[in-house]
Amino acid sequence: MPKIPKNQLRTSNKTLISNILEKFEITTLNPMQRETHKAIRSENDIVLLSPTGTGKTLAFILPLLERLDPNLNEIQILILVPSRELAQQIEQVTRKMGSGYKVNAVYGGRSGQQDKLDLKQRPAVLIGSPGRIADRLRRDDFTLQHINTLIIDEYDKSLEIGFDNEMEEIIQALPKVQQRILTSATSDVGIPEFLGLDNPIFINYIKENHSKLVVKTISSTDKDKLETLKKTLTFIGPHPGIVFCNFKDSLERISEFLNQNDFTHECYHGSMEQIDRERALVKFRNGTTQLLLATDLAALGLDIPDLKFIVHYHLPMREKEFTHRNGRTARMNNDGMAYVLHWEGEELPEFIQEVDPEILKAEELPQPKYPKGVKRRTLYITGGRRDKISKGDIAGLFIKKGGIQPEQLGVIEVKQNCAYVGIDAKVVNRVIEKLNNTKLKTKKVRISLI
Repeated sequence: MPKIPKNQLRTSNKTLISNILEKFEITTLNPMQRETHKAIRSENDIVLLSPTGTGKTLAFILPLLERLDPNLNEIQILILVPSRELAQQIEQVTRKMGSGYKVNAVYGGRSGQQDKLDLKQRPAVLIGSPGRIADRLRRDDFTLQHINTLIIDEYDKSLEIGFDNEMEEIIQALPKVQQRILTSATSDVGIPEFLGLDNPIFINYIKENHSKLVVKTISSTDKDKLETLKKTLTFIGPHPGIVFCNFKDSLERISEFLNQNDFTHECYHGSMEQIDRERALVKFRNGTTQLLLATDLAALGLDIPDLKFIVHYHLPMREKEFTHRNGRTARMNNDGMAYVLHWEGEELPEFIQEVDPEILKAEELPQPKYPKGVKRRTLYITGGRRDKISKGDIAGLFIKKGGIQPEQLGVIEVKQNCAYVGIDAKVVNRVIEKLNNTKLKTKKVRISLI
């Protein structure tokens, strides 16, 4: 990036912010985002409390981009997150902005060598879990002198997981931090002294959420709620949604039942390999499957647009889980439904009774025909950002050389070393036959079905 005189930086960055809002098809920021922007520009420490799905990532990323110095090829902003999924989400959102600044995320589940390569690029914005960031600080030689802003996103979750020591270690290693920003979707967590906040500004929108979420309880006469789940999913129809379970073993049994009844779905839980979890989310985002069967691991950090519903197959153990699960739908003031499956022999927690006093009976739900079969498939490409491959390059290859129509091409996700493409199931075999082992930019790539 060429040198830009300091007196032009602020004007240049304001234009950048305007362009970013256009990319996200946002004409007006919501009140929480506007208040957060004003607070961040004051350079005070900040505690931002706002429900899941209200746009906290844009709230803190946009004004911080104004602060970045394009003449400096060093890490300037550090964002700590409790999970690899949230790290990936923030990385994707920030990359989508197209700011021109380097953004990288490091997290568990991938090789340390990959982290080293990313850190050598000296990204302006570094994102990572406290565990992995602390580990890289011990192992690698990179400067922290230019990190002036620290964000701890979903800080309550990092405390709950037990990242206290790692966060304290990281904070003590940062000599020049001028502003700390904490975010949370709940308001019942204290702030440890080691976070070092200095007279912070509190921004609390927990009670002012205008979400269009509707919660409905569906009763089951059978303790084993599999048939109730089947009736519920048939009633809802083929829309993108998540079914939440409390335990991995139960999830696997439910998955087997769904397969037997031809409900196409992907599983998502902590015992899966990272690559399998990533691919499950890719297929969910691009419409290869519209149903995700997940533990509470999916209750935080997944930013999936147009999620129409969630189902609580198991009752959440605490109100916090109920809140986070529900936050996967009705995001950014969109409509969304949450269905609680309730065996008549168990008592509903008060926090659910307060939200929905009405109970629907599973046997009385309308049962329209549920369409079967897969309309989209997902292809894997052995080339990514490191090979200077873009979404446009892939789209051009598939349309020009692959011979498909633009409407047959779905969502394209480009990763560091690979890419995933959603595509019409009718043309998938023809595309693989034509394009496998072909050249994409300067790299010969393999294309296969996942």
